[in-house]
Amino acid sequence: MTSASPAPDRSLLDAIERYYDAVPRSAAVAEDFGPLTLFVRNSSTGWHYYARPTPGHDGPAATAEDVRRVRERQRELGVPEAFEWVAEQNPELRAAVEATGLAVHEHPLLVLGPQDEAAPAPVLPERVTVRVLAADAPELADAIAVPHVAFGNPGTATGAAGAAELALSAATLTAEGAVARVAGRITDGVSALAAALDGDEVLCSGQHNPVGPVSEVVGVGTLPSARRRGLGLAVTAALVAHARANDVRTVFLSAADEDVARIYRRAGFRPFATALIAEPTTPDTTPTAEPDAGA
Repeated sequence: MTSASPAPDRSLLDAIERYYDAVPRSAAVAEDFGPLTLFVRNSSTGWHYYARPTPGHDGPAATAEDVRRVRERQRELGVPEAFEWVAEQNPELRAAVEATGLAVHEHPLLVLGPQDEAAPAPVLPERVTVRVLAADAPELADAIAVPHVAFGNPGTATGAAGAAELALSAATLTAEGAVARVAGRITDGVSALAAALDGDEVLCSGQHNPVGPVSEVVGVGTLPSARRRGLGLAVTAALVAHARANDVRTVFLSAADEDVARIYRRAGFRPFATALIAEPTTPDTTPTAEPDAGA
C-alpha cells in the first residue's frame, strides 16, 4: 500500500477528528469510556457504529484494558466489536487494540480542501443522469439499497447482481424502516444522497453527511451489473458539487484500498492520512457505519 503524506496538516486532522466525533451523534448514543467513546445506534435499523478515541481527552492514552472494557460492552449490546480512528491522530491506539486480538485494517483517507479544485464531472454513458434525490423521490428506496447490493458483492469487476437483487434489498430495507430513516435525515439536512439513473433504474448511489463546514462522502456503490462505466466517479462528483454549493469547505472520504483511492484521485481528491478499522479476525458480518466508498 502506498503510504499517505508523511506530515498531514494538523488543523485538517483536528477538523476531521471533530467531525468523526460529531457525525454519529445525530443517530447514536455516546457512551463514555474515558479515552474511548462508544457510539450505539438509537434505533433498530441503520448501520451499527463503533468505538473511537475521545477528542480532547486529557488523561492517559487508551490501554488494552480500556479496549477490553469497550469490547465487553459491545458484546453485551450484541453489536460489532469495531473500532475506528485516524492513524496519524492517535498512533498509540493500534498497539492497545492489537493487544486484545483485534485485526487492524488500513484504508486511505483522501480530501478535497478549501483550496483544492474538484475535477470536472465525467462524461456519462448515454441515457444516464445523476441527480441529488429529495426525501420523497420515488427512486429513494432503490438508491439506498444499491450500496447494500454492491458491498455484498465486493470488488470493482462487473458482476451478475442486478435488478432482481436490488428489488429484494429495497423491499427489505423499506420493511425495516431504513428508507424512512434516511428520508428523515435528508429532510433534516444531515444527509444528502445522489444517484445515477438510467430512466427510473438506479445504477449507483452514494451519500455525504455534512457537519458544519466538513462532510464525508460515504457508501458510494455501483450495482455489480453496471460497473466499469464511471458511475461511482460521477456520483462522487455530484456529491462534492452539492456539498460545496451548501457551504461545505472540506470534503473527505475513506477508500477501501489503493485501487479505489486511484479512482477518487481522478475526482480531485488527494491522500492525507490513513483510517484504521479494527475488528475481530473472524468479523461479524453486520456492517458498521456506512459502507466504504467503491467504484
